Amino acid sequence: MSELFKNIEARTRLAGTNKLEILLFTLGVDQRTGRRETFGINVFKVREVMRTPTITAAPEMPSSVEGMVSLRGVLVPVVDLGRYVGVGADARRDIMIVTEYNGHTQGFLVEAVDTILRLDWAQMRVPPDMLTANMGGLVTAVTELKDNKLVMMLDVEKVLAETTNQDDQYLFKGIEPIEGSTHTVYFADDSSVARRQIERTLDVLGVPYVGAINGRMAWEELQKAARFAESTGRKVSDVVSLVLTDVEMPEMDGYILTKSIKSDPRFAGIPVIMHSSLSGMSNQQLGRSVGVDEYVPKFEPQRLAETLRRLLNCAEQQGRAS
Repeated sequence: MSELFKNIEARTRLAGTNKLEILLFTLGVDQRTGRRETFGINVFKVREVMRTPTITAAPEMPSSVEGMVSLRGVLVPVVDLGRYVGVGADARRDIMIVTEYNGHTQGFLVEAVDTILRLDWAQMRVPPDMLTANMGGLVTAVTELKDNKLVMMLDVEKVLAETTNQDDQYLFKGIEPIEGSTHTVYFADDSSVARRQIERTLDVLGVPYVGAINGRMAWEELQKAARFAESTGRKVSDVVSLVLTDVEMPEMDGYILTKSIKSDPRFAGIPVIMHSSLSGMSNQQLGRSVGVDEYVPKFEPQRLAETLRRLLNCAEQQGRAS
C-alpha cells in the first residue's frame, strides 16, 4: 500500500490547477441498500495506509471511536468510519487510513482501499439534497466514474468535530466585536462544520457576511456584488470588504477562486484569506503564489478573528485615504 504514496510530494503540484487526487475506499455492504458504496478522501490529507495495528480501548469515547493506537510513539485516536456512517461489517475492518489535517492525526478504519484517482474539481459536484439528508451532511461532493459508480467525498472535518466531544465555547471567549463595522465578508467552504464556525466568528465580531458552499457559487456572488457596485456608482470594495476561502471545494477550488479575484481589476485591493485544514507549508506557499494575502488554519476562531480585524481595519483606512 505504500506504493500508493511514493510520489506524494509530486502531487502538491496539482494545487492551483483545479485538480485533485482522491483515495478511493469502501466501508462494507450497506444493509439498508444492499450496496457497497465507494467513498473518497483527498490524498493531501492522507499520511499513510496500513494494516490496522492493535487498538487499545479508551474510556468515555464516542461509540464510533474504537480506541487508540501508538504510531511511532504518538497516541492516535481510531474512528470506525463504517460505524460512524451506519454501514455494518461482517468482519473486522483491518485497513487503517491515517489522516493528518488541522494539526491533528487520526486513523480511519475502512474495509478496503481501491486506487488513487486524479480528476478535476469541476468533475466534483455538490451532492443532491436527498443524499445530503440521507448521509447527515457527511458528504461534501460527489463524482461519477466511467463505470457509472458514484464516489462520495466525506467531510472529514465533520467527522473530527463529532468524534472529539469538545465543548468549543472557550474558542470564542474574549473575541470582541468590531465597533461601528460597515464591512461585509464573503466566504466559501464546503464543510457545514467549518461554515458554522466561520458564521459564529463573524457574528461575534458583528460583521455581516455572504456565504457559499464552493468557489463557483462564491464567484457568482462576488460578480453580483461587483455589478451592483457598478450600477450604483460605487467601488466594489465598498460592498465587498474581504474574501475568506477554503482550498478543497467541488466545482471550483480556493486557488482558482483566488486567481479569479486577483486577476479581475474590479476587486483590486480586496484581501483574500485562505482558511484551510491543509496546513502544510507547501499549501501556504501555493496560496501566496496565486495572490492570497493571509493564511489561517481552520478551527482557530481566535486567530481568524484577529486576522479579520487587522485586515478589515487596514481596508477601512485605505478606503478613507482614497
